[in-house]
Amino acid sequence: METIQWRDYLGNAIRYWEPRRILYNLLLGAIVVIHFVKGLPLSKSVVQFNSLLLIFVLAVLANVAYCAAYVPDVFAQMSTLRDSWLRYRWALFVVGLAFAAVLTHFWSLGMFGVNAQ
Repeated sequence: METIQWRDYLGNAIRYWEPRRILYNLLLGAIVVIHFVKGLPLSKSVVQFNSLLLIFVLAVLANVAYCAAYVPDVFAQMSTLRDSWLRYRWALFVVGLAFAAVLTHFWSLGMFGVNAQ
């Protein structure tokens, strides 16, 4: 049996997760933009310096949360289930993407929705 080193597990995880981060950020950004546009013209009054700072902080936190996928991914790669995991880890991406999208929806609704004023 071939011995795989930590750097191989981490390298594999980075090669898998980082290209998908682009889709993750595009989807979350689209959700925010859709809520902003749906809330026009009232949503314009919400956009102030502090709300932009809040959006920046939330975007950074969303990307920190995205990094949480590395933990189960690397450990699953280290297990005897590695081959199966590599075929089905897309499910973790889909669940994480859906979860982040729902959170973004509610945050955006709270900021730009009709009741946000």
